[in-house]
Amino acid sequence: MKINLAVLFGGRSVEHEVSVISACQAMASINSEKYNIIPVYMTKKSEFYTGEKLMDINNYKDIPALLKECTECVFVRSEGKVQLIRQKIKKFGSNLISDVDIAFPIVHGTNVEDGALQGYLQTLDIPYVGCDVLASAVGMDKYVMKILLKEAGFPVLDCCRFASFDLDRIDDCADEVEKKFGYPVIVKPINLGSSVGISKANDRKSLINSMESAFEFSDRILVEPAVVELKEINCAVVGDSESAEASVCEEPVQAKDDDILSFEQKYVGGGKSGGSKGMASLKRKIPADISAEQEETIRRLAVEAFRSLGCNGVSRIDFMIDMKSDKIYINEINTIPGSLAFYLWEPKGVKYPQLLEKLIQLALKRHRQAEKINYTFDSNILSMGGSFGAKGSKGSKF
Repeated sequence: MKINLAVLFGGRSVEHEVSVISACQAMASINSEKYNIIPVYMTKKSEFYTGEKLMDINNYKDIPALLKECTECVFVRSEGKVQLIRQKIKKFGSNLISDVDIAFPIVHGTNVEDGALQGYLQTLDIPYVGCDVLASAVGMDKYVMKILLKEAGFPVLDCCRFASFDLDRIDDCADEVEKKFGYPVIVKPINLGSSVGISKANDRKSLINSMESAFEFSDRILVEPAVVELKEINCAVVGDSESAEASVCEEPVQAKDDDILSFEQKYVGGGKSGGSKGMASLKRKIPADISAEQEETIRRLAVEAFRSLGCNGVSRIDFMIDMKSDKIYINEINTIPGSLAFYLWEPKGVKYPQLLEKLIQLALKRHRQAEKINYTFDSNILSMGGSFGAKGSKGSKF
């Protein structure tokens, strides 16, 4: 009997389209002889739809028309199992679409990759692929991630953190940045990926413009010193807190005049290699053009950071090398990387279907381990009836 695997993607995120691309790539590579693949598309309004046509990236050219051929749905837990049922209940006939054995979120960005969706799946008590609620939330919040990694002894750049209410004192914020770092600096939303809202500032005017722009995408931003002679290196890790392995390293290639790799460079490409290939279409050097010592350091730091943050599944850790000082810094961690970073495993002989199977098995392992933990405690408090009264436990030993 096949295992019912629900692949969740889309969602209320600026990286919605990237998620669709990543999910369609994965669904085409998951072992269909072992798994009954159930696509679950989340609209930008957080509505859930399912249907076979959602598995073909070419059908997303007209999403409203596509959804008319799909079924709006919702997850429910009943009688010890999770089911996908129709959102609009029929008066006659079954409303059950399918039982669901495991969930595979392939989502990017705020409201989906940040622990929100993971919390929903956790509440349903269903095995799900990838990081848990805490690791997802930490991975998405660049400031919290920096604090935790710095406390654990990992090399990260210092930063200033500002909230949207600081817009009323933006000149004071600029003073703080100038006093602490000088120029140039990088300004970025705290909880977004794919280079959305990120820009470089070389003077006070561009700093204020960059901060105002970043606040359009998030209510919290951070500013950090820019590494002038920068080389970016990415490395993926697969596993869990118990055991993890690093991929080969890659070096993203950008246009000479670009300070920051843009969303368009990452996903659009502008040529025949763009479109549905997602992050796989980005120009890159694999393996990265770095020394053997640098590669060893980056791969070791990637695994240690992954385990320190309690990650699960596959994550991509992005590094910066200051070519002037030869220092290596962790820039950020992507708990659900674009295209699931499959292209970083193929050079090691790990095909995409094998990687996907590994991620599913890691999810099932975590769920088995969680089942051994006591999450309830039997007591006779409620059997005392009305002795607590409307004031609850006030005045009692509780």
